[in-house]
Amino acid sequence: MKIAVLGTLSIHLVAEVDRLPRPGEIVPSRGVGRRPGGTGTLQAIAAARLGAEVTLYGRVGTDPFGDEILSSLRGAGVEVAAVERSVQDPTGASLLLVEPNRQFLAAQAGGANGGVDEAYIARFLPPIREADAVLLDLAIPGPALASLLTGLPSARPIVVLHPIPPRDHPLPWERVDFLVGSREALASPTAGSNPEEAARAGQALLARGVRSVVITSGPDGAYLIEGAGATRFPGHSLPVVDPTGAADAFRAALAVKLAAGRGPYEAVGFATAAAALAAARQGDPFSFPTATEVQGLLARPG
Repeated sequence: MKIAVLGTLSIHLVAEVDRLPRPGEIVPSRGVGRRPGGTGTLQAIAAARLGAEVTLYGRVGTDPFGDEILSSLRGAGVEVAAVERSVQDPTGASLLLVEPNRQFLAAQAGGANGGVDEAYIARFLPPIREADAVLLDLAIPGPALASLLTGLPSARPIVVLHPIPPRDHPLPWERVDFLVGSREALASPTAGSNPEEAARAGQALLARGVRSVVITSGPDGAYLIEGAGATRFPGHSLPVVDPTGAADAFRAALAVKLAAGRGPYEAVGFATAAAALAAARQGDPFSFPTATEVQGLLARPG
C-alpha cells in the first residue's frame, strides 16, 4: 500500500492550563511541551504505524523545528526525501492552550507550508500519481491543491481530503473520492445526530461532485454519505484521554484500507476503531495504533 500525504508540517507548542483565559487575562500553565504536528505530519505517521509505505510531501524551514519534525517522521518510517526546506520561511508552528477536558485555544503560523505552490506540485506530481491513495487538506494553498487534483488520473489514486480550514476553494471536487470532516467542519452542528441530518449535510457536498462524504462524530462514530443516503458506524466504548489526534488517525486508517482495495464500509469501520484507540491515549504521534491493535478492537465481542 503506497500512501502519499501532502499537508501541513508544523511544530506544536502546547501549554496545559487549568482553564482557558478570557481576553486580556493571564492564567498559569503547568508547563509547555513541544511535539511534531500539522495534519500532514500526523496523518503520515498514523498511516505508517498502520503498515503503509508512506511518502510525505510539503515544506519546512531550515531551523531546528524543521530538523525535529523530519527526525520524528524518519523515526516513524515515513519517507521524507520530497519535503523541501525553505531558507526564507520558518517551519510552521502552532501555539495551543489546552484545559483538562481537552478544550483548547490555538494560534497558527503557516510559515514554510505556504510555499507549496504549483511549481512544487509539478516537480512531484509523477510519484504522487503512482500512489494507491493520497491524503490532502485544505490548508495547502488552493492553486497548488487544484493543480494536483487536476493532474491525477481519473480513478487512481484514491483521494481523501480533509476540509480544514473550511474555505471555498475553486477545486475540481469531482476528483475527491472521500471528503472527511467533523460535523462542525462541514458547517452542520447537528450532522452527527442521526442519519437523516447527516444525509442532508452531505448532499450539498455530493452536489459539488465529491464522490463520498464521511462525517465524524467523535465517540459517537461516523456517517458515510453516498447518493443513496447515510450509513452510521457506531463508536467504541473506550475512555477518552486525548482526542486531538483521533481525526488524523481516522483519515489515515480510511486511506490505508481503501489503498489495500477494501470497500468503503470496511474502511470506515476500521477508521472508526483506529480513531477510538488514538483518543484513548496521550497525544504523542507515536501512540497512534497499529493495524494489529485496530483489528484487536474490532474483534472484541459486542
